[in-house]
Amino acid sequence: MAWFRYVLYFFGIALLTAILVRLEIANPGTLRLQEFVNENDIYGTSEFSMVEIIQLIVLLTCGLLMGWVARSSNTQRPLAILFGGLVLVFMIRELHYFFDQYIIDNLWQMLAGICGALLIAYSYRHLKRLNIALARIWPSPGLTLIFAGAVVLFAYSMLIGHEPLWQAMLGDAYARIIKLAVEEFIELIGYLLWLIGTIEYVYQSKALMEREPKPAAVKRRESRRRHQGS
Repeated sequence: MAWFRYVLYFFGIALLTAILVRLEIANPGTLRLQEFVNENDIYGTSEFSMVEIIQLIVLLTCGLLMGWVARSSNTQRPLAILFGGLVLVFMIRELHYFFDQYIIDNLWQMLAGICGALLIAYSYRHLKRLNIALARIWPSPGLTLIFAGAVVLFAYSMLIGHEPLWQAMLGDAYARIIKLAVEEFIELIGYLLWLIGTIEYVYQSKALMEREPKPAAVKRRESRRRHQGS
């Protein structure tokens, strides 16, 4: 029933987008895409927006799903830990405003750097297991969608959200909220692609787990449970 899941993905994204659009049209400013935090703030921020909150919820969901795969599948554990770690880095990046404003300036960069270094070290140490995990699950629609989401987030969104681009196109009519709105909505679709890819990866990992031979200890434990139940 994979086709049915993709139909649900389509209508889910369409419905979410329609709700966000209608909310802003019905009551301009509802999405809080440009919030001025004090009198000296001349740029404004989108960090308090509903779109940003949804992005964080999506990332948290992806992290929990990757954690489940890492806990449940021995063969996919290295790959799931790698993607789960990337989700953590993305969450730190998305929360950079709050780290800078309310804790220590540039703290998020240090935290992201530490997490990134640990991921690189882990990947290098478990490179063989990573290659085995990838070989067992590839070709994978889930990983393809995760890759597509990463392209949107780190190749497309960053370039299209570049402020000088909008200043050059709009000239004297430039308003920063336009740049913020476009950037945040592009990031949202990137994260939603990441979420769909994660869900499909979980389905594929679960199917692999059902086909994998179980260790003797697991078989004995399941046998004891069946005997106790009877």
